[in-house]
Amino acid sequence: MTNAPGAASMRAPVTALRSVTNRIVPTAFLVVYALLLALGLGLGSTYWVLKGEPPLGSLRIGPWKAWPDLGSADADPYMRAILAQRGEVPLATGEGLGFTAVTDSEGRPLDSTCTYRIGSVIPTARLWTLTVYDQNGGLVRSELGRASFTSAEILRDAQDQFTIALSRSLQDGNWLQLPVSGKISIMLRLYDTPGAAGTGLDESVFPTIQRGECGA
Repeated sequence: MTNAPGAASMRAPVTALRSVTNRIVPTAFLVVYALLLALGLGLGSTYWVLKGEPPLGSLRIGPWKAWPDLGSADADPYMRAILAQRGEVPLATGEGLGFTAVTDSEGRPLDSTCTYRIGSVIPTARLWTLTVYDQNGGLVRSELGRASFTSAEILRDAQDQFTIALSRSLQDGNWLQLPVSGKISIMLRLYDTPGAAGTGLDESVFPTIQRGECGA
């Protein structure tokens, strides 16, 4: 006959070892899963931030948006990473300030199938430029080979005001041709302006972006 108490005592260590092993495997799996999930979320959020706009320090005036600290020593790590990823060199604080618009004055996304009129005032600056970019962030390729205007070449009226037309078809006066399709963005750069730090600027001195007709 088998000694029951003795057999039970011999099986006990094996059963306990299996129980400990069963607890270790799920715990290790959960730890690895948590680390991979955290890594994926971290890389995903970093990629999302680098592809977009700097999340902090923005200044919005009507449809125009700027980041006054972008070219200063106070730029946060997000700003620096985005600039490094894009390979851009922003205007330093003493040089000027750049404003970007991706919507019209009523908040509608800019679309190259529509016509727009931009004017008629501009903040005080020694020089300014207005440039149109396509949906990929590149300069618009037009029949005239022009994607921008400067304050030195813009046509003005008797009151020293101006209007810039954006459309796919030819317009008289100051005209920038838009691509056949896709979203667009507009960059307004103010050089040597008193508002380079983002102070003393309000909507009354910025050009409006009025949308006209939209085609297919």
